[in-house]
Amino acid sequence: MSKVIVTLLICLALAMPAAAGEAPYVLCPVNCEYERPLYLDQAHPLEGDDIRELQQQLQAAGLYSGNITGTYSPATAAAVHALQELYNLKPDGVVDGATRYLLGLTPQPVAAQETVPPPSGEVELLIDVRNRTLTVLNDGYPYYQFKVAVGKTETPTPVGNWSIRRKAMNWGTGFGTRWMGLNVPWGIYGIHGTNKPYSIGTRASHGCIRMFNKSAEQLYSWVEVNTPVHIVGNIMGPERRPTLVLGDRESGVLEIQRLMKKHGYYDGPIDGIFGPGLQQAVIQFRKDFSLRYDNRVDAEMYELLGL
Repeated sequence: MSKVIVTLLICLALAMPAAAGEAPYVLCPVNCEYERPLYLDQAHPLEGDDIRELQQQLQAAGLYSGNITGTYSPATAAAVHALQELYNLKPDGVVDGATRYLLGLTPQPVAAQETVPPPSGEVELLIDVRNRTLTVLNDGYPYYQFKVAVGKTETPTPVGNWSIRRKAMNWGTGFGTRWMGLNVPWGIYGIHGTNKPYSIGTRASHGCIRMFNKSAEQLYSWVEVNTPVHIVGNIMGPERRPTLVLGDRESGVLEIQRLMKKHGYYDGPIDGIFGPGLQQAVIQFRKDFSLRYDNRVDAEMYELLGL
């Protein structure tokens, strides 16, 4: 069965039940760390930040000595060949899920991590998006802190109070050696390891929380399903407040739903998904406050809602 068909089946299985008259919402993409396959094409060379990251990884592993150009060059392909041969994988120079997984296993110059006994009390996790830290709380007190990577500006980490919904080892390519999925209603987000250790401490992901693989393995042994996870930061995103439109899925939508329900305009679910129900509430709100006709949440609405 192809990866495309598997992805489609998972998306269909995750379709959210909708209210009468509303279309179902499908939580895609399934892989919050999805990346395109990379390969050598001398006629039309592939370019991009993902290739720059690949070159940095190969360089850190001692397999690539060229310049960090962001272009999939013959030298880059040769380094990928060397990696694949190192692990007895077919040396075809194509960077797919299997090759990215090998990059995560390749030794990287990461500082040694101290051995810490597991917390003895009730565990909660506090993730600070602004400072890119994950603090383990033991009976409400800080116990241990990890540096993490969080979502990019355009794909922010979901701010709010969540819990761990599932745990898995080697859950899929791009997630390192451990996966701790969160119960965010509008998409698939989790705390996981990474094959990009150099990204830790930055805004680099598609919304997930990345950790060094060794850190993720240590945390994995400390938490259980239903462990509370508190993600703090600007609920409207790291930059200026975005204009929210039908189909958006993010923490900002969840906050608008909460405020619109408080003011009596919205009676739908507080799920972070901008659906037709919220759209009608926005239209009515704008009409009542003599704003120009629109179905979007813009700066004028933010001001009236106190945001």
